[in-house]
Amino acid sequence: MRKVKEVIVVEGRYDKNAIAQTVDATIIETSGFGVFSDNEKLALLRRLSEKRGLIILTDSDRSGFFIRGRLKSLLDTGNIKHAYIPDITGKEKRKTSPSKEGKLGVEGMSPDIIISALELAGATFTDAQPASENADRITKADLYAKGYSGGVGSSQKRRDLLVKLGLPARLSANGLLDVLNIIYGRDEFLALQ
Repeated sequence: MRKVKEVIVVEGRYDKNAIAQTVDATIIETSGFGVFSDNEKLALLRRLSEKRGLIILTDSDRSGFFIRGRLKSLLDTGNIKHAYIPDITGKEKRKTSPSKEGKLGVEGMSPDIIISALELAGATFTDAQPASENADRITKADLYAKGYSGGVGSSQKRRDLLVKLGLPARLSANGLLDVLNIIYGRDEFLALQ
């Protein structure tokens, strides 16, 4: 599986599943239009954009283009790439009828089409990290050792950390780990008080 450096932004969980089965990347859902009223998620996206860059990959329908355009104007970090899927008529397997515009969304795209869209957007594909780089990553064991998971009061301590870092309160331990590895090196994280 190819690894993508940038954070990929998609509309929903089925899109996220399709991307996660195709590439190794950090993937953030907008929850459709919900992102526009979620200041924490917008702040997170802005921060991730500045640190690693974003690739916006939305459906090719009217809603997808609206979300894409609005995110571009709200985030405006200059570090955003756009991946576009082709207009393909049809319906996703899980749905009983096609979308309003009759087009397949991101979740209905084949892995080859997703890879092609990411390549055309200028995604940075990297090989698997060498063992020495993996040693510098923050791990679940580090979260546990710092008391952010698996212990008495860890969920409160994790919520406090999320507030301190300006991250969304609903971010899971795994989501927190992904974000921490983007914004901090392991030594920097371990030095946090």
